[in-house]
Amino acid sequence: MKIFINLLMVGMMFTAFQKFTYAQGGETAVPFLLLAPDSRSGAMGESGAGLANNSAAIFWNPSGIAFLKGQEVSITHSNWLPQFHLDLFYDYFTYRMYVPEIDGSVFASITYMNFGEFIRTGPDSPTPLGTFNAYDAALTLGYATLLSPDWGVGFNFRVIHSRLSDQPTAQEQGSGVATSVSFDISAMWRPEKFVIPLVDVDLGKDLSIGLNLSNLGPKIYYIDQAQADPIPTNFRLGIAYQFFNDEYNSFVYTIDFSKLMISQKVNPDSSVTSRQFYQAIFTSWTDRSTSEELRSIQTSMGIEYWYGKPGDFLFAIRAGYFYEDPSFGNRKFLSFGAGIRYDIYGFDFSYLTTSVFPGADTSPLNDTLRFTIDIGWGGEPGDTRGLPRGI
Repeated sequence: MKIFINLLMVGMMFTAFQKFTYAQGGETAVPFLLLAPDSRSGAMGESGAGLANNSAAIFWNPSGIAFLKGQEVSITHSNWLPQFHLDLFYDYFTYRMYVPEIDGSVFASITYMNFGEFIRTGPDSPTPLGTFNAYDAALTLGYATLLSPDWGVGFNFRVIHSRLSDQPTAQEQGSGVATSVSFDISAMWRPEKFVIPLVDVDLGKDLSIGLNLSNLGPKIYYIDQAQADPIPTNFRLGIAYQFFNDEYNSFVYTIDFSKLMISQKVNPDSSVTSRQFYQAIFTSWTDRSTSEELRSIQTSMGIEYWYGKPGDFLFAIRAGYFYEDPSFGNRKFLSFGAGIRYDIYGFDFSYLTTSVFPGADTSPLNDTLRFTIDIGWGGEPGDTRGLPRGI
């Protein structure tokens, strides 16, 4: 099981995430909620809030599902830290269904991060006392609908469960198990007609702009409320533009801007604590100077090219780039991937690398492959390939 090594690797992983979240404005718990879950967007630099036209939109921007019909189910699997050959892995399951009676779609996802098996020891002795498994998981339920042919809105409710240990440590009263809830609010604009003044260019049917405010919820704690940490509330703005879409070809460019909404305050006793999420969504924009706040925003972008006729066989190639300012984490990576669709079935994979950026902090996902199997039926033939339109 290599459980001693697993413990070391998981510690390294949390250190990497804590470095990232602290640079963004404060330390957060359950960082697995920030992971790009699907192969398609993972191959496009981890951008997806503007495109959001498959069931993975539950994560990127649930309002994108408002423009879709039919049903879809998908599952993504990724081995975590594969270079160490450990039993760490990440799974993401989604399902969506359009329901005419409620004029919208309902959907659900399950996120599961397995950290492997660990050996439990006493506080004063390395003698093994048993083993336990550690994991993080989340169940998300949501609804999306069209306000008009151009506007969609979406909402998620999420139950979060984190099990880092099965017993308390030393004299602590709590345990290594925590449960909390969160919700997401999102909107999507896909105009039928949008004419640029002066140049008289109509971007309608090709432009999509989405906004998602995710993981809004109370702090989570393993020991007691005095030691609670915020969950990673995140603001994401995404833009997608379809340069062309004919009978056999489609080319889309996406770009996302993302900011962690974590804010800290100094107490009268000079201690520092994180603010509640309903405060942080406002104060996280003003904790530092304007230039610093702008540099704390992550940028991710991607391209996707499809060849084939919708409803028949389609093939896609993808590439992307992720950038984070050196003062706020310094993560940079390239991503690549491909996908196929035949009838109702689809398969995607993605690969991420940081090795082309000397001096950049290595992402925990470096050299990681994601694989996604997708089955969709009852929708419009072009839903997956282009930017689906409203009714």
